[in-house]
Amino acid sequence: MITGDQVTRTQGVDQAQLAATPQVAPAAPMKQWRLDLVGFGFALPFLVVYAVFVVWPIISGLNTSFTNSTLTGGATKFIGLENYQALIHDSEFWSSMWHTVEFALLSTPPLIVLSLVFALMANREIPGRWLIRLVFFAPFVLPVSVLGLIWVWLYEPDFGLINGYLGDLHLGNVNWLDDPHTALLSVVVATVWWTLGFNFVLYLAGLQGISPDIYEAASIDGASSWQQLIRITIPLLRRTTTLIIILQILASLKIFGQIYVMTNGGPGNATRPVVQYIYENGFTSYYTGYASAISYVFFLFVLVISVSQFVFFGRRGNA
Repeated sequence: MITGDQVTRTQGVDQAQLAATPQVAPAAPMKQWRLDLVGFGFALPFLVVYAVFVVWPIISGLNTSFTNSTLTGGATKFIGLENYQALIHDSEFWSSMWHTVEFALLSTPPLIVLSLVFALMANREIPGRWLIRLVFFAPFVLPVSVLGLIWVWLYEPDFGLINGYLGDLHLGNVNWLDDPHTALLSVVVATVWWTLGFNFVLYLAGLQGISPDIYEAASIDGASSWQQLIRITIPLLRRTTTLIIILQILASLKIFGQIYVMTNGGPGNATRPVVQYIYENGFTSYYTGYASAISYVFFLFVLVISVSQFVFFGRRGNA
């Protein structure tokens, strides 16, 4: 039988052994500056690549815009604002700027409206809707060169498919890409067919994010399909529409590839956008200094458009 004295002695021995055991101090937390240094080390490779391939070219290009630099060699001289002064009086520059803006104005509305219409169609519970979605999105994966060749053949005045149908209707042939009045519009149609799939997917994702319970409650209250579209679907897609408008305007302002392939800026520079004018000055005429000046003026123009859109839609979102 264990007595109380034995228990007391045992507890005393345990306490003595515990006191004799060396205590390990808790690890000190890593100092904040060390944590920051570790984070900077992880970000350093990206920062180096970004500085070499983005920041430095921007600075170098801006410096080039103040010189008479050419690709033909010769001494490069600082000429101040002469390139920018020449640009102000360059009618071809302003013409190419207008063609760029005109293309954006013509292509943006149908790319928004048609994308929404097709997304509404593909979002319905119908058999084979996966095929409808595939058909609408498939052209978007084509390279611009393939797109250009397809539509050049469709627009071919003598044996193109479009003029073939017009001939069957006894309407006569149209020289789509060689007529200044139809060339830019023809490129717009090809671009809408090509890039509609991207906006279509964004709208489809937005539609699938709307709860069916909302439509069910509206139907119980007697709302028609048209009223549900106007009062539920379109308002709830406002953020998606804002995103699409911003992305679409910026993409349209950077138009180059399809015009270069289909018309090469013709006929008579009637479709030449500002990006192609920059390319021609820099890599055809070899005036890299002047091309850089045009690039930065166009960059400021796009920047103003972008900021204006964010401010406008930001205020509407907070209203």
